Amino acid sequence: MRTLIKLLIALPLLAHPVAAQDIFQPLQDMVDELTNPPPRPPRTPAPKAPVAVAPEAPPVPRPRPPSLPDVPVVEAPAVPDAAEEAVDEQAVEEPVEPEVEAKPEVEAKPERVYQVACPAVIQGLVEAEMAPPLSEGICGEQSPLVVTGVLSKGRMVPLSSPVTTNCQMASALPDWVETVDGYAETMLESRLAQVDTGTSYMCRNRYSAENGFTSEHGFANAVDVTGFTLEDGRSIGVEGDWMPAAEPEGRLLRLAHDAACGDFMTVLGPEANAEHHDHLHLDMGCHGQSCTTRICE
Repeated sequence: MRTLIKLLIALPLLAHPVAAQDIFQPLQDMVDELTNPPPRPPRTPAPKAPVAVAPEAPPVPRPRPPSLPDVPVVEAPAVPDAAEEAVDEQAVEEPVEPEVEAKPEVEAKPERVYQVACPAVIQGLVEAEMAPPLSEGICGEQSPLVVTGVLSKGRMVPLSSPVTTNCQMASALPDWVETVDGYAETMLESRLAQVDTGTSYMCRNRYSAENGFTSEHGFANAVDVTGFTLEDGRSIGVEGDWMPAAEPEGRLLRLAHDAACGDFMTVLGPEANAEHHDHLHLDMGCHGQSCTTRICE
């Protein structure tokens, strides 16, 4: 290969000897360059792409030890030194606690009482005032009335002593008192000046027995009447005037007894038993399955 190159270079020199010297040197440089190429510069390695590093996984938490039960820690009491025991307790000043201002006591509001108004009182048929509820064991009444007078023929006939009763009993009194008032005026020529009353509310059994049913008196549902006082001053009592029956006083008491059987559910007098020898017992108790049966003795 080198021989061929030299031959190709020598041919033009033979044809033009003068110019051979001028062009020899450049050709020789070319041949040298071809035959002896300059050393290549060292290759610089291409920068390597950064290797993606996976994020470091968070450390796995170590298992916690089992929790201990919520038991208060009780410290062992310190053992006092002998020197401390020798110190006079009176000489040691106790810490003074700060005074705490006492809060004012809030007064408790009284419990609200629910009671029912009585139409007989509102209409003026009876003179009465509402009393606080009664509660005594099995006995009691939520809306008791203290009755002091009963309307008859346009005027208020007073009771000898106030009676504590319920609205039902108070509402039945005016018609009965007005009937008796008419009997007294017709038969004895004197109107009623007063109704003489006995027991009203009292928590006890019937006939005051140790056992048995509770009396209607225990529910403020009964009134005892011992007699009547007339406007002319005469006093007619069940105990002293029930007999003889033919006398005007005895007839008035029997008419009063019979008239009560139409206004009250229970009427007991001297003919019923010895317990009622001195009064008429009037109540609004329930008798029978429908509470419509009346007892009149």
